[in-house]
Amino acid sequence: MSATIIDGKAFAASVREKVATHVARLKEVNDITPGLAVVLVGEDPASQVYVRSKGKQTVEVGMNSYEHKLDDDTSEEDLLALIDKLNNDPAVHGILVQLPLPDHLNEDLVINAIDPAKDVDGFHISNVGLLGTGQKSMVPCTPLGCLMMLRDHHGSLSGLNAVVVGRSNIVGKPMANLLLRDSCTVTIAHSRTKDIEAVCRQADILVAAVGRPQMVTGDWVKPGATVIDVGINRIPAPEKGEGKTRLVGDCDFDSCAEVAGAITPVPGGVGPMTIACLLANTLTACCRANALPEPEGLTA
Repeated sequence: MSATIIDGKAFAASVREKVATHVARLKEVNDITPGLAVVLVGEDPASQVYVRSKGKQTVEVGMNSYEHKLDDDTSEEDLLALIDKLNNDPAVHGILVQLPLPDHLNEDLVINAIDPAKDVDGFHISNVGLLGTGQKSMVPCTPLGCLMMLRDHHGSLSGLNAVVVGRSNIVGKPMANLLLRDSCTVTIAHSRTKDIEAVCRQADILVAAVGRPQMVTGDWVKPGATVIDVGINRIPAPEKGEGKTRLVGDCDFDSCAEVAGAITPVPGGVGPMTIACLLANTLTACCRANALPEPEGLTA
């Protein structure tokens, strides 16, 4: 293996430390405590784990955490009423509705009911439009985390060729827009891309965000390229015992690491950055709401 490993776990810890320092200063100087409200509808086990982790880390950096757990059969009217209440609560600077929602709820309607200034997931249509036109917006957490790690590794990204594999609204599209803002030449590849391997081999920066385990192999990677693996996939691991599984990314780590100059592992790469950037976004939203300077190094 020749690639430098980009340690997302350590980088996320440094982001949380910066957030905690800024939050402490806000409390001392301005008597303001940022607040994050997380809304969970239903009993999805993975969502419950994420919400617990988000609440724990929110408190650890000195912010207020407000958790709202609603029954699986909660009506759309009741959920929208809660969001409206949170929109009008000055103690709440960030609102996150944990996805996926139960089938009877309109996900787009719910997301777009959140005040765009408090939309710390960056999914509101207004924030999507602002990001796409290069204006100040709330930025989705996972792409923001990827951008932070790329800037840290490369310094300037200007002029680099970037290929994003995947065109989701949550990662692929906003990632492409962020790379464009940093003056990369950007290609979005996807399931219909012809000769996708050749397209990927042109990339100085290759971001894999397609949701297919180990799809990207070493022969897709330009020698010396930086590979950011956004995928989190669980596959069978018979070597661990019957019924056991392990986490892998969208890249075949071993073969890609032989060719790449730098690569994020799975687990321990992009994943830890997502919650760290959620905290950073909540801090940014709080600063903007109070017309205070935004935290340096924690925004796009």
